[in-house]
Amino acid sequence: MRQIGHFIDGQSLSEPGGRKADVFNPATGEAIAQVSLAPAETVHQAIEAAQAAFPAWRATPPAKRAQVMFRFKQLLEDNADAICAMISEEHGKVLNDALGELQRGIENVEFACGMPQLLKGEHSRNVGPAIDAWSEFQPLGVVAGITPFNFPAMVPLWMWPSAIMCGNTFVLKPSEKDPTSAMFIASLASEAGLPNGVLNVVNGDKEAVDTLLHAPEVKAISFVGSTPIAEYIYQTASANGKRCQALGGAKNHAIVMPDADLNNAVNALMGAAYGSCGERCMAISVAVAVGDEVADALVAKLKAEVEQLKVGPGSDNTNHMGPLISQPHQQKVLSYIDAGVEAGAELVCDGRTLKVDGHEQGYFVGGTLFDKVTPEMSIYTDEIFGPVLVVVRVPDMQAAVDLINSHEYGNGTCLFTRDGEAARYFVDQVEVGMVGINVPLPVPVSYHSFGGWKRSLFGDLHAYGPDSVRFYTKRKQVTQRWPSASLREGIHFSFPSNQ
Repeated sequence: MRQIGHFIDGQSLSEPGGRKADVFNPATGEAIAQVSLAPAETVHQAIEAAQAAFPAWRATPPAKRAQVMFRFKQLLEDNADAICAMISEEHGKVLNDALGELQRGIENVEFACGMPQLLKGEHSRNVGPAIDAWSEFQPLGVVAGITPFNFPAMVPLWMWPSAIMCGNTFVLKPSEKDPTSAMFIASLASEAGLPNGVLNVVNGDKEAVDTLLHAPEVKAISFVGSTPIAEYIYQTASANGKRCQALGGAKNHAIVMPDADLNNAVNALMGAAYGSCGERCMAISVAVAVGDEVADALVAKLKAEVEQLKVGPGSDNTNHMGPLISQPHQQKVLSYIDAGVEAGAELVCDGRTLKVDGHEQGYFVGGTLFDKVTPEMSIYTDEIFGPVLVVVRVPDMQAAVDLINSHEYGNGTCLFTRDGEAARYFVDQVEVGMVGINVPLPVPVSYHSFGGWKRSLFGDLHAYGPDSVRFYTKRKQVTQRWPSASLREGIHFSFPSNQ
């Protein structure tokens, strides 16, 4: 069986002994590899490599760092098919979906290539008599990222390209469920000319995470995952004096107004709810229908489309959905469907009955649709992270906005309407970090920043884009004056001012 170790100081590191975890192909249920779970000693080895590489990398001109990033971007494009096959085999998502993930990651590399422009700082001449002042953006040192299974290529590329372009060195802890693409991408960065130790990858579980959280050499932590873990990461990192951004869970609502283009709304909801088997933090999992007439028509159209979903292995691009990531997660999603039925929701499409010929041991769940869901039901309150869309009926738009604002999560949302006044009101009033108008997955492009509100984000700064420069640097303010015989002054005890 294939063995997966770590990538430290520019070299692949194997650990013949020690704890290991199986990596599964979720379409077949078969173990296809074993990944080493790094003990604290191995994590410290990665941190030490990053710390040793930091002085030289910090001193490397940003333009030369960017040259490495340009070569790296080209290597990602040249190896796209191989990377997507890795993602599909270990995660289960359809190859076309994997390519979309990778392309979004490449866009973040493109943004990082232009980062010298954002590191220029600010300058003011003559803030006082012959006194100049300027600010510089300096790197933090060793920083780390902890990333989830659902985007094994894209989310790491949200983090480390921007971090290292700011002059930091990086330790990445990817998900142990699908680690191969992160390891391969790290090797491409080395091939592009990234010096040894600037990027390190350690595979592991909670022991590796806790080691990163408590290591004093690690100055900042970026995290994407569930809200309970995000809160733990944020609290622990903050208690240890680290800067932290921890992106958590979501329950994303889409409001469908009476004036909406219903066919377009249904098409958009299908992709947003069932794409990647619903394993996206930006997935739409609640459709809020304004009025029973809209709800009836919406459910009827959704039912017809859900029944046509083609589900199977991700290696077949004709499929719309692949399997879920693991058997425990499959059982969790199935238990939520059971709970929805027991709570009295109307089960319109039942994904529990799905069987995929030739893949009976795969972790598949079919597209599931509930109607007449109420806010106290667990299928409404909880992030299911599966192919389950619930429809909630409300009498008017204000009730829909109130429903969204009362939920603990505030990651993404969408409004389907033709009414500009309603759209403007929605944008102003909804308490959510990323808002779409007739756009179901309002994921910001690479030169904006990604992040939710409320319990969907712990920390002050969002991921990637302009906020990444603020997160991965510290500002240094310099005030300078060169003595001049003509401007000699006496002693002053009052606080300096320009008065």
